[in-house]
Amino acid sequence: MQKSSHALAQTESEFLGVNLLTAKPVHDARQTVLCIEDDQETAALIAEELESRGFAVIVANNGQQGLSLLLKSQPDIILSDINMPFMSGFEVLENLTAIAPRYSKVPFIFLTALSDRQDELKGWSLGADDYVTKPIDFDLLHAIINARIKGVARMSVCSEQCKLNDREIEALMWAARGKTSEEVAMILDIAERTVNFHLNNARNKLGVATRIQAAVKATIAGYIEP
Repeated sequence: MQKSSHALAQTESEFLGVNLLTAKPVHDARQTVLCIEDDQETAALIAEELESRGFAVIVANNGQQGLSLLLKSQPDIILSDINMPFMSGFEVLENLTAIAPRYSKVPFIFLTALSDRQDELKGWSLGADDYVTKPIDFDLLHAIINARIKGVARMSVCSEQCKLNDREIEALMWAARGKTSEEVAMILDIAERTVNFHLNNARNKLGVATRIQAAVKATIAGYIEP
C-alpha cells in the first residue's frame, strides 16, 4: 500500500528532525551547490571558490546536517566528502535515495582523497555522478558542475538508444573483470586497437566519461555480469 505524500514527508521529517511542512526553499537566481564537508577549512575554500564563480553555496559539516539542509534548500547539485563523522558520504547518498527519491535527479559528486578502486566502484553503484579528488582542481570541478547541472542525470538503466552490440558487451565485460586491453584482445582474438574502439563506443553510448563508469552502468542495466 503506497504512502501518501504527507506520510512520506512525515517519514523524512522524523528521520532528519526537521519540519518539512514549514521548511522553505532558499530562493536565489544563482545555481545552488550543497557542500557536505567535515573539514571546515576545506569547506570554506570550496565555498569561497565556487561563490567567486557565480554559485550560491550552502555548507554542511556532517552527513546528517547535509541531509537536513538538502531538504530545506533544494540545491541544484551536491558535493560530499566520503569519510565524515556520524554519517559517511556513502550513507548520505543511500539515505537520500531511500527517504527522498524525489531528489534522485540532483547530481551527486564525491570529494575524496581516496583513490581506492573499490570505494570508487561503490560510489558509482550507489548512483554517484562523479568523483573529484583532493586537492581539488577547481577548474575541473567547475566544468563538472556545469556539465551535470546542464542535464547529465544520475546513472540509470539504459534507454533503447544506447544498447550495446555483442562485441562491445564482451569487451566491457572483460574490462570490468580487470583485464587490460591487451589481455582482452588475446581473449577475443582481435587487435588491441579494436578492443579500445569497442570500449570507447560502449562508453559513448552509455554517456559516461570512463571505462569504470561504463562497466558499472552496464552492470546496472543488466548487459554484463562482472
